[in-house]
Amino acid sequence: MAGTNPSSQTRVGVVLFQLGGPDSLDAIEPFLYNLFCDPDIIDFPFARFAREPMARLISSRRAGKVRKHYEEIGGKSPIGDMTARQAQLLEAELSKSFLCRVVVAMRYWHPLTDAAIRQLASFEPEEIVLLPLYPQYSCTTTGSSLNEWNRQFSRQPTAALHVVREFHNHPGYLDALVERIDRGLGRFRRSNGHAALVPADVDLLFSAHSVPMSVIHRGDPYQQQIEATVKAVMERGRWPNRHMLCYQSRSGPGRWLQPFIHESLEEINARGSERVLVIPIAFVSDHVETLYEINIEARGIAEGLGFQQFETTEGLNDSPQFIAALADLVRREVGGRVSA
Repeated sequence: MAGTNPSSQTRVGVVLFQLGGPDSLDAIEPFLYNLFCDPDIIDFPFARFAREPMARLISSRRAGKVRKHYEEIGGKSPIGDMTARQAQLLEAELSKSFLCRVVVAMRYWHPLTDAAIRQLASFEPEEIVLLPLYPQYSCTTTGSSLNEWNRQFSRQPTAALHVVREFHNHPGYLDALVERIDRGLGRFRRSNGHAALVPADVDLLFSAHSVPMSVIHRGDPYQQQIEATVKAVMERGRWPNRHMLCYQSRSGPGRWLQPFIHESLEEINARGSERVLVIPIAFVSDHVETLYEINIEARGIAEGLGFQQFETTEGLNDSPQFIAALADLVRREVGGRVSA
């Protein structure tokens, strides 16, 4: 643990940053508007003047199609409820060490960053830990959330501020992923006498949210950290299975990180493989990208290609190992040197 051990009476505020998602079908269009108004997402010459009208146009055009996706997963995004659950569990764990309040700051839908700041102010923390729930850093996710924090937050000299910028190689996070993959592979298990074996013919397909190549070319570490996470997970799991990394959720023109998930499924199928486990490697909560894009859309592609079995791992969600990893990240910061 970095720094000195904090007193049990130290008042620590933790901010969990997350993307957010519409909490009703009517919230889809304003959610998309907020997304496309983000200067860390939409940026081009003179964007300062064109961003808002462009966001209105894009969100109104996309809302109908996106609405159908949310209708198929229950009419709203589960990410709000799950992130609140993660905050509750993390606060309970950290309260064993010090006085703690964990709040949620969603980037594009409620509760927004300003609401999280008001919650923290009523708690009057002596230390604040900013903890984006994006294991791999990207300027489009972690960077955007931290920029919004800096726009909304008036720094107070009495509160020490710490930032967790990424945790793509944290042992507890990796162990939580391994546990989810083992559980997913369990759905493929078959008996050989008295021994239960994991069939080596199951392909492991890691899927991450894509980002524009222009972002990567500017030096964003996201791709490098995604690849490092996959490598570390495979080393920890020691599975004999073949594995691939693909990307999903492209939402604009230009070149994006590839291969896309449908291309990888086609490649796996062309090799003669008939069973695949998809692992959403960059998402810590189930939401539309996992529940619709993978579990419905990609599953339909796999069935059309003739796969015998298609499975996907559950998001980390309220995994005890994942919550313990988040708690460790906070404890490493509290009592240590203040970082800007």
